Amino acid sequence: MVNLYITSGETFSGKSAVCIGLGLHFRKDGLKVGYMKPVNINCQLCEGSAYDEDVIFAKQVFEMPEPVEIIGPVALTQGKFEQQLRGPEVDYEPTMVHAYQKIADNRDIIIMEGGRSLREGYVAGLHPKKVVNIFDAKVVMVLKFDEVLMIDRALTAKYYFGDTILGVIINGVPKARVDYVTDIVIPYLNRHQLPVFGAIRRDVVLAAPTVAELAEGLQAEVLCCKEGTSKLVENMLVGAMSSESALVYFRRKANKAVITGGDRADIQMAALETSTRCLILTGNLYPNPVVIRKAEEQGVPILLTSMDTLSAIEVSEKYFDRSRFQQPEKLDRFSELLDKYLDFNALDQALGIRV
Repeated sequence: MVNLYITSGETFSGKSAVCIGLGLHFRKDGLKVGYMKPVNINCQLCEGSAYDEDVIFAKQVFEMPEPVEIIGPVALTQGKFEQQLRGPEVDYEPTMVHAYQKIADNRDIIIMEGGRSLREGYVAGLHPKKVVNIFDAKVVMVLKFDEVLMIDRALTAKYYFGDTILGVIINGVPKARVDYVTDIVIPYLNRHQLPVFGAIRRDVVLAAPTVAELAEGLQAEVLCCKEGTSKLVENMLVGAMSSESALVYFRRKANKAVITGGDRADIQMAALETSTRCLILTGNLYPNPVVIRKAEEQGVPILLTSMDTLSAIEVSEKYFDRSRFQQPEKLDRFSELLDKYLDFNALDQALGIRV
């Protein structure tokens, strides 16, 4: 039995994607794969129960029969978190170990998804190093590309975990910085006994939010085509030009969101003639019925927000590179990137896996 603990140095590093991608790779190689998220100290509450979309998605992808309460055994909702602070403090270790025993039965490898940083889990009495020691797990850290900070985050993990950390995976490397990572960063980390199993390129599909995520952030009303809100938005353009130049401008980018005033029917119609995933109409100005009919014909959602255009741009930009992973399109794309950029032979050897 191999226990592989995947951790990260910050949020939105791609940790969940790596967990799923590695698990699918191992399964393709014939291994029986299990997944668990031992500790989540910031779990949402949905219909009275703990809700962790990472756990639910992994359960679906790996077709695990175990209930979510076993796959994510220590899930602290706000109420449980506050109770832990008030006391008496709950000893969650037996719950976690019991869940692991259920999942480990008849499996070759368990992918364990850690928290969003090395600082999580202490309030539950289960910090990352303790979890790793309990299960005699090996550690791989996912590093989100950062010119400077990713180096210190990697070294911090090295000194924190010691010999249990096998190496790192660098995620989201911009095309312009590939040589920097290849020629400078990787040799440096190798000198510090921290192998790099792969440097995954930044990808527009993985960075893309869904229309629904943008609608949520903009507090927008979806006027039509709600069935299209699961689509990915790869680009964002602002419609503030003349109607004559709008069509040429919009043809430059595919799968885009167009942000414009609700009173600019000419811009909206031009956007609908091109590859557009949604219209974001600002100022709470309801669009012309002709625009709505055209959008319905094209299956393009219209989002109506009370924000001004500048505010809508600022909010929308925050969702790129910080969107959720749980979409089949992203899963397929990330699997392709792992196959291309990850040295699975080196990882298998480090884990002691023979396939």
